[in-house]
Amino acid sequence: MPTQTSELLAAAAPRTVDVVRGISDDQLDLPTPCQDYLVRDLLNHLFQVVVNFQDLAEKRQVEWAEKPDHLGDGWRDRFEAETGRLVAAWSDPSTLEGVSPGMGMPQPVIGGMALLDLTVHGWDLAVATGQPYHPAPEAVAELHGLVEQLGPTARKMGVFADPLPTPTFDLAPDLAHLLTQTGRTPTWPQTP
Repeated sequence: MPTQTSELLAAAAPRTVDVVRGISDDQLDLPTPCQDYLVRDLLNHLFQVVVNFQDLAEKRQVEWAEKPDHLGDGWRDRFEAETGRLVAAWSDPSTLEGVSPGMGMPQPVIGGMALLDLTVHGWDLAVATGQPYHPAPEAVAELHGLVEQLGPTARKMGVFADPLPTPTFDLAPDLAHLLTQTGRTPTWPQTP
């Protein structure tokens, strides 16, 4: 039986999978809006998120310190398969019960964090590689509250930069606001 989390992940995942499939090998060393990450680094990070949050759905401990290289043969197909497993992992209502033993936060927040990474890093990778990106509107709407909730702690930990003013331009206003609240410049690589 699907949960709200699995339904949102199912809406968001294909959009990010399409971006990942559109990344050519010669784009792996391009910069991204995540200033410490090149495209290859961000892909490996997102791969790790997608895999680890499957275990977090089952309330298992995960390892973040190891940084495996997921970009071997067939990595685009493997990424799609792993996002499918992520959606399936969060489809059991029991995944949303209690507190994550590994993260110390309520399980619904943990599921939301997977959705946030899938959505925002989908945008990061799209703009870094010159692709269009249209996130799932229902995911973006859900993520505003989560970013507001997590923002202060995420900024202290260096996960989010300070929020920026939301500029007025052609990007969907909900997405632009979500990006600026995580410290991203929606007009990247241009200056605000």
